[in-house]
Amino acid sequence: MSSRGGGSSSSRQNVNSVFYAESYHPIQAGSIDGIDILPHDNAVYRALLCSSAGLYDPFGDPKATGDPYCSLFVGRLSHLTTEESLHKAMSRYGRIKSLRLVRDIVTGASRGYAFVEYENDREMRRAYEEAHHSRVDDCEILVDYNRQQLMPGGGLGGMKGSGQLRFGGRERPFRAPLKSIPFDDLKRLGIPPPPEGRYMTLHQVPPPPRRRRNYVD
Repeated sequence: MSSRGGGSSSSRQNVNSVFYAESYHPIQAGSIDGIDILPHDNAVYRALLCSSAGLYDPFGDPKATGDPYCSLFVGRLSHLTTEESLHKAMSRYGRIKSLRLVRDIVTGASRGYAFVEYENDREMRRAYEEAHHSRVDDCEILVDYNRQQLMPGGGLGGMKGSGQLRFGGRERPFRAPLKSIPFDDLKRLGIPPPPEGRYMTLHQVPPPPRRRRNYVD
């Protein structure tokens, strides 16, 4: 790829390619090409204020237990899906160590997503590759790695209906920038620039993070 000064030629070379975020930045995640420099909705602005004031910790979920390198996020579940039916569906890919279907704290109703921990990362990766877009209780599910714990800055959720789509994740990756990348503005605001030389096609599966092996288990 070309140097940073010639962003337009890079865009032309990768016009049909995509790239994925390795860390989360709330402003960058709001644009389809990852080059926004302004908050795209009031929720992001409030989140930035809370984060800077130390009022929000994306890693602070007390129920987020287990090994994140062996765990998956499973979303778009039917509200009729139970722990038992989800366990049956996800156990096709490996041995499940724990499963948490997230429920409303008041009504107890399913909120449509869950966290599944496998016995090892090999089984997790098999489910990550094969279970995505499979069907559980007549709903096509989304399967991703545990971004809440493994992705610096938190996850990449967001609903189309609320106008709060987030890009850069497995389901909605960034597209190659269609205009020159404002590197100076991004650097000044602490927003990571789009990566260079790491583009993929939509048919390739972005790999989940691997555990750093600095010692012998």
